Amino acid sequence: MRLRRRPDMDYQVVFAAVEKTCEDNLSVLSGPSDSPLSSVAERLMVCMRQIQEHGRAMGPVVAGFTAVFHHYDLDAQTIGNGYRSLVKIVLSCLLHILHKARYIASNYHSAFFRAEHNALEMEAYCSALTQLRALLHLAQCIMDNNELGQLFSLHNHELTARFVQEYSSMHKACFYGRCLGFQFSPALRPFLQTVVISMMSYGETYGKQQSGLGLAALSLLTSGKYVIDPELRGAEFERITQNLDLQFWKSFWNLTENGLFTGFNRMASRQVQVNSTFTVPPLTLRLPLASDPSLSVSVGPPVAHWGPGPVHMRLISYQLREGQDSEELLALSRADPGTRMPWVQKLPRSPSLLIHFHGGGFVAQTSRSHESYLRSWSKELGVPVLSVDYSLAPEAPFPRALEECFYAYCWALKNCHLLGSTAQRVCLAGDSAGGNLCITVSMKAISTGVRVPDGVMAAYPATLVTTDASPSRLLTLIDPLLPLGVLAKCLNAYAGMEYQTVAPAAGSGTLSALGRDTALLLSDLTQGASNWIQSFLDPGRSARSTRTPSQTVSPLAAGATARDPACLVQYPEGFEPLRSECRAIIRPLTCPVIRNPFVSPLLAPDALLKGLPPVHIVTSGLDALLDDSVMFTRKLRAMGQPTTLTVVPDLPHGFLSLSQVAKETEAATAACVARMREVFQLEEPAETQPDEAAAAEESVGPSG
Repeated sequence: MRLRRRPDMDYQVVFAAVEKTCEDNLSVLSGPSDSPLSSVAERLMVCMRQIQEHGRAMGPVVAGFTAVFHHYDLDAQTIGNGYRSLVKIVLSCLLHILHKARYIASNYHSAFFRAEHNALEMEAYCSALTQLRALLHLAQCIMDNNELGQLFSLHNHELTARFVQEYSSMHKACFYGRCLGFQFSPALRPFLQTVVISMMSYGETYGKQQSGLGLAALSLLTSGKYVIDPELRGAEFERITQNLDLQFWKSFWNLTENGLFTGFNRMASRQVQVNSTFTVPPLTLRLPLASDPSLSVSVGPPVAHWGPGPVHMRLISYQLREGQDSEELLALSRADPGTRMPWVQKLPRSPSLLIHFHGGGFVAQTSRSHESYLRSWSKELGVPVLSVDYSLAPEAPFPRALEECFYAYCWALKNCHLLGSTAQRVCLAGDSAGGNLCITVSMKAISTGVRVPDGVMAAYPATLVTTDASPSRLLTLIDPLLPLGVLAKCLNAYAGMEYQTVAPAAGSGTLSALGRDTALLLSDLTQGASNWIQSFLDPGRSARSTRTPSQTVSPLAAGATARDPACLVQYPEGFEPLRSECRAIIRPLTCPVIRNPFVSPLLAPDALLKGLPPVHIVTSGLDALLDDSVMFTRKLRAMGQPTTLTVVPDLPHGFLSLSQVAKETEAATAACVARMREVFQLEEPAETQPDEAAAAEESVGPSG
């Protein structure tokens, strides 16, 4: 019997197949004790018995979830919630175990059987299954403490405390080593491995007196040991993300701002005729009232924390349009006047305008990191794109970013003629933190009385800036791109709990630290190459030099299931999740600002949300913020507000930035573009063939 991974896979078939295959392995492995493979056989038999035990315990829990999780979907056509996600991940893990166990049973006595490798693989997935069993138990606690259909425990602070405490102490390294990204589309796993290895290597050189480019080069060349030693990679990634240095996180993700990276991005992405940055001075704007255009309202510049300041923006347009090369706009731009293109034929102004707010957890990246898909959007939609480079936390916590984005929106409405648009139709688009800002800028437009945008496209938005427990947020335990330690740090920074009163230096940018002389860079490359080559000549050398004693023993062998006396969760008798040697310190989000509706729109009263334009949310079934999107869409729908939710399968948080990595991410990006077409009232392009459109719809899944 051959099992394939399908969304409709019968969980009973999977559990039965795993049980039988483990029995087959126990028969094959029970050989003489003096066999050369006896020690490996003993390890594998321990794994098989533990997998059987977990399977027998998890089967009834999965059955319970399967019976009711449709009550937590938005509707019968929009399938997706955190309970479904957990069940799917458990089945994915079991299918990996099944595949590996069948291979072991068939090849154990082969002369080419890699005993140690296969034992380590099975131990890693057995550890992952142990932790997933714990997550199912935590999800059951959430379900038992909430009303039917309710995904969040918004007022159950004790349950949230349990969730955070369990995250802090549970072992996670198994999900970042051999099992890295097993839950996602297979095409993305090499990319995720590259990201994690790059971060580990970068961590070794972070803080040294070197430029960003030098660190990037050295990190690349010292990554060999993390390639050949997945256990070391997992342990180091867990250590870094457990107690995250926010500046390290910002520094690592801002490497995408490096000219080398953006140069590659520009070569691989659509070429555009307009891609310029400019700065708008902090002047008061007068805009007509939406309710009575004969009256006007004043909109002041952003002032929070350090007083009035300019707002930085980027204009991207696939084709040059009237106004985009005007003297007025050029005066605001930092570009050389010689960059004007008088020989290019200008098109009339577009009736549409797309205003974009980038993601990055409110703490990292700029429009430059998101250029690749913005260029494609400009071509596919035929509209100018204005992307706002708002100030970042912790130096600029709430409400600075919101003030800057709202001011940029108002400035764009008043000066659309400079952007190559008449702004008859305006759409706000953003991902993650940017999705939050799209929604809150629209709320601010309503409360100020100015024109609201014609629609919002928010990809995997953060609508609840708290650590409240939900089933999808349990995925932060296993998500390499959005661990809870990272999420909590970013949210704390935006809420102002790590506020540093530092105004941005005039003329400084993300790349200001990258200046470096060539000789020093070559020195970095030489040293890095030496370390990298040495790690291959002696694979154990680098691992021995950096491992702590706790990292040299697998959690299974170390007896890491000892009960924590401070544990707030009562697990079934005889079961405990694996515990981490390095515990996370996560500051609870207790400051009142996180409950501000302009920070967490899911908590906004109906009066603030009434009058929002159509809000189109596109998210992933495996995103830790999935439940944010489901509950926010449900809230808007209950109010009679126009809204849609599209749930794409098997992709991580941040899939827009991966649009060129795999067909699945291309299809998800196409779903975002389709929603923006609706806002702009554009027809589908004629070149899209019916069979291609059907394939994209099938891969994207249902939408509301």
